[in-house]
Amino acid sequence: MGHNPYTKPHIAVIAFVLTAVLAVLLGGCTREQLPGGANAADETAKPIGIMIPLHQNQAPPAEMMTAVERAAQAKLEVDWIPNDNYKDKLINALQTNSLKQVTYVNQTDYGIVKNALRSDMFWEIGPYLEFYPNLKKLNKEILKETAVQEKLYGLYTERPLSRQGVILRKDWLDRLKLKEPTTVDELYEVLRQFTYNDPNGNGAQDTIGLADRGDLTYGAFKTLSSYFGTPNNWGVRDGKLVPDFMTAEYVDTMNYMKKLVSEGSMNKDFAVTSKQIQRYMLISGKAGGFIGSMEDAPRLLRELQKFEPNAQLTLINRIRGPKGEGVWANPGFGGLFLFSKKAIANEQELRRILAFFDRSMDQNVSKLLNFGIEGKHYKTVDGQIVVTAEMDQLYDSEVLPLTSFVIAGMSNPNLMKSKQEREDPLAVKADQLTKDNESILIRDQTLSLTSTTNEVIGGELAEVITNATYNYILGKIDLAQFRNEIATWEKRGGASIIREYNEAYQAGRN
Repeated sequence: MGHNPYTKPHIAVIAFVLTAVLAVLLGGCTREQLPGGANAADETAKPIGIMIPLHQNQAPPAEMMTAVERAAQAKLEVDWIPNDNYKDKLINALQTNSLKQVTYVNQTDYGIVKNALRSDMFWEIGPYLEFYPNLKKLNKEILKETAVQEKLYGLYTERPLSRQGVILRKDWLDRLKLKEPTTVDELYEVLRQFTYNDPNGNGAQDTIGLADRGDLTYGAFKTLSSYFGTPNNWGVRDGKLVPDFMTAEYVDTMNYMKKLVSEGSMNKDFAVTSKQIQRYMLISGKAGGFIGSMEDAPRLLRELQKFEPNAQLTLINRIRGPKGEGVWANPGFGGLFLFSKKAIANEQELRRILAFFDRSMDQNVSKLLNFGIEGKHYKTVDGQIVVTAEMDQLYDSEVLPLTSFVIAGMSNPNLMKSKQEREDPLAVKADQLTKDNESILIRDQTLSLTSTTNEVIGGELAEVITNATYNYILGKIDLAQFRNEIATWEKRGGASIIREYNEAYQAGRN
């Protein structure tokens, strides 16, 4: 009987070899080698072009970028775009197809790119993730939130569902003998007294209650709106989905802010104010209130105390409105890194870039991106990262911008935890209230639904409502004119958006 080359042992060997080859072809590279055989640390390795928003005043210093490149075994060419201008830059890059290899898209702008995803401008990366030791551990629920037609295109940055709350000058409350507000009416009274009752005690009327910026989502408006019971983008009324701006609660919020503006209790130029200027108004002692991410409070206080060493801040997350307590919820992702098909020529190049992001989740790289350089920004005690007060002073300018690169974040099992050597009570309170927010969340009812019209022109149409909202708050138009703008939104495609979302909503209920 002749030798049979296809006996079971030979089949097993062949299967093993094929599996190994497939793993290499699809990106299962070692930590020493990039796909294609190039040494990862080789200075001649092609740089990875990335466009990313900058939320701070300046980009991280060259020392930090060099440390990241060495740790992650990659060369990077990063375009840091101020976040206030980022959406415009993104739209221009999409329209001109001049995207970097990797482009970060904020979650709030994701609708703008979904049509481009369907038009094959970006790589679908879902099939590759399982071949990378870290990327295959990404949170499946969050990935599902990012999917377009059940396909995965991006690596997500993770965030808590709601960090929103009210930051107030505690020393001003104490000086004016005011308690922390618990209702929208009490909050209004605090902001009024911060404006007119000389909270800094200098005898001059040189303060305002609330500093705000030109951002209806992450500025004060959306958080105040949730206190009034407004839906989160879309809500269900009488069994049908309606956009938030068609509700009475949205109008109540506009009236509330209109009153603050007209009475001088917040900056009248808020619609054109940047986040940097908004922050400066608080830290320089001009304003006593700031509505936004409670995680900003510790950094705001450190900067404030450079001007006024005895200043104090407090945090409130529950402000009761006419319908009770609530706060709007984010999706689980803050944004996505997307991969341009034009700028990334082939799968081998894509795998090389994905390998960089996979390495960025390793403990040594994630530690650098989140905490900085050991001995300068933190020290290690009993296997735990410890940050001293002196080290913490450098964090904002040198490390904080790098956190924009952190994919996964909370769900990265390699990420080490840290603690302050002298625990910051304000940071502890921010964490506690962020967790407490999870019990009063108002969720977007369209998060898992699709409206093709919204994805194609929704961002453009949103500008109609955004401008109308600002103009109403500033007293430039009345309620009838605001409703005329809603009618304009409907005529230009909004009616189709409502119909498509409701069709998807009803289909999901059946």
